[in-house]
Amino acid sequence: MASRGERYTLRDWTIESAGAAFRRAELSPLALTEMTLAAIEELNPQLNAYLTVTAESALAEARAAEAAFKRGEDRGPLQGIPIGLKDLYDVAGVRTTAGSIILADNIAAADSAVTERLRAGGAVLLGKLHLHEWATGVTSINPHFGPCRNPWDPGRIPGGSSGGSAAALAAGLCLGSYGTDTGGSIRIPAALCGVVGLKPTRGRVSLRGVVPLSWSLDHAGPLARSVRDAAILLQAVAGYDPDDPGSIDWPVDDYVRAGAREQGLAGLRVVVPDNYFFETGEAGVIGLAAEAIRVLARLGARVEHVRLPGIEELSTLSTTMNLSDAATYHAEHLRARPDDIGTDVLARYRIGQAKSGTDYAEARQQQRIWRRRLERLLEGGTVLATPATPLAALPIENSEALEAARRLTSFSAPFNLTGLPAISVPCGFTGDGLPAGLQLVGRPWAEALVLQVADQYERATEWRQARPRLAR
Repeated sequence: MASRGERYTLRDWTIESAGAAFRRAELSPLALTEMTLAAIEELNPQLNAYLTVTAESALAEARAAEAAFKRGEDRGPLQGIPIGLKDLYDVAGVRTTAGSIILADNIAAADSAVTERLRAGGAVLLGKLHLHEWATGVTSINPHFGPCRNPWDPGRIPGGSSGGSAAALAAGLCLGSYGTDTGGSIRIPAALCGVVGLKPTRGRVSLRGVVPLSWSLDHAGPLARSVRDAAILLQAVAGYDPDDPGSIDWPVDDYVRAGAREQGLAGLRVVVPDNYFFETGEAGVIGLAAEAIRVLARLGARVEHVRLPGIEELSTLSTTMNLSDAATYHAEHLRARPDDIGTDVLARYRIGQAKSGTDYAEARQQQRIWRRRLERLLEGGTVLATPATPLAALPIENSEALEAARRLTSFSAPFNLTGLPAISVPCGFTGDGLPAGLQLVGRPWAEALVLQVADQYERATEWRQARPRLAR
């Protein structure tokens, strides 16, 4: 079907704009899906963002969405929208590898909770996206499936572990994607690939049917080309799931409406830690975040500088819990198939095995203390602002995975430990032309506020309009 929508590049479309074009009959779900699959065929050999492409079923879903529109049926803002899923999410009848050769032939028997909700909303599922092996790392350099590459510079990492989720989105190989975040694995690749990445409050999105990394720290959430799209993607999957023991029964806000408010930021309090987050990292990346905070002030926010003594310890505590959980989950793999686990991931699991119950208990106690401390700091319409990462995308060549994990998670992992909602929104480019992200953090269940602030910043800047080197 020819359409006026074809005058746009794929990277121009957002979920919001494509949905509006569907409803005006200016673009069809089938045409958009066909264009996206063609882009995947062209660019995925260079980017390695998809591990599995479900073209046949995606086209069938697009036709079904198109037929539903013609019948006057509207199942919501994701109807007919091409979406990618990190290869931890089960899709019935499709393999879930978790980036591991151990699960190379693992065919899911049922949909994950997120997949169920996407189907209910009429989304088109394109396939499964690349990741760091077992989601245990931030480079997405995978010894079994090859490296995923950053569309801004294919010689650099896209971040991880949700590297494919960010790279595909930035390159125009989907209109939205879902990842997981245990130490920063949504926000880090979002920052490094110049897209929006949202980690909701822990328990906000069901993890049923998602291969775990850490039972204590995993979060599921969206990556998007705009803050508004991130709100749409969160709205589609948020809510209590009685079959997920980590799910929490808490009211779901109207995130889309919250993100659409245009009253500015007058009365909003933004707290900026003077210690740690702005004391380490690359000057170019840190400077971009500092300028972004000045934009928030110009939009009417009241910026207050604070000190958070000891917050630099949270990343290490998070790693203790993360790797202890992971080593427990993979105990049988470590016993029977250690040679089928990549060198860097195996080394991290061995670290987890060496942790003691005392180490874990101390981390859990600090988790409770710091969650309460940050809840109090962020009361009354307050967000915390930091750089999303301390540095931009690293070169694939000579990228040392363990050191990369330590450095790149240092600004994000504290908010996995405490379970607070956090978003990375593009805030500029380094002198090398690499994207950087501003991180905004709210108190528990304050996703609507975090989205509102991020949306206001996005509207006041033009970073979202930039196009990477490899994009359609």
